[in-house]
Amino acid sequence: MAIGQTLLGLLEAGPRHGYELKRAYDERFGHDRPLHYGQVYATLARLLRNGLVTESGVEPGGGPERKSYAITDAGITDVERWLATPEKPEVYLQNTLYTKVVLALLSGRDAATVLDTQRAAHLKVMRELTRRKAEGDLADTLICDHALFHLEADLRWLELTAARLDELAKQVGA
Repeated sequence: MAIGQTLLGLLEAGPRHGYELKRAYDERFGHDRPLHYGQVYATLARLLRNGLVTESGVEPGGGPERKSYAITDAGITDVERWLATPEKPEVYLQNTLYTKVVLALLSGRDAATVLDTQRAAHLKVMRELTRRKAEGDLADTLICDHALFHLEADLRWLELTAARLDELAKQVGA
């Protein structure tokens, strides 16, 4: 995820301190990967250096002074450009799982076991995501649905490959 553009997008609602940005990011996007404070402040420093944010004030706190940041017009333009740019579709034409299946065949190992082991791992993660989806809000539901759809596609590939193992073994010379 583009952390800089995400922080800029959060700043469009109004100026915030680094702590507030981290909290807002973690609540909305960081369920599985919360930001580290150092990451927030390093990103804010870069955004400030690039003219995408400006310091909008300083408040005394219990520790160091708390700087507040606001998005600039250039920052708004950057967010708009980022939102308008489609993400590159992830195409898995060469993946590790395919490599494992072929190597298992070439080495005389049981490729079906490789596929079965992977299927079990996928199903476990799918159960966890389904549970999280049932307990979560709409954001969790949408995030989990995205992951579940990808895992379902993987499962279809696992089933198709299992059905074609004999043919694949012949083609790879196993």
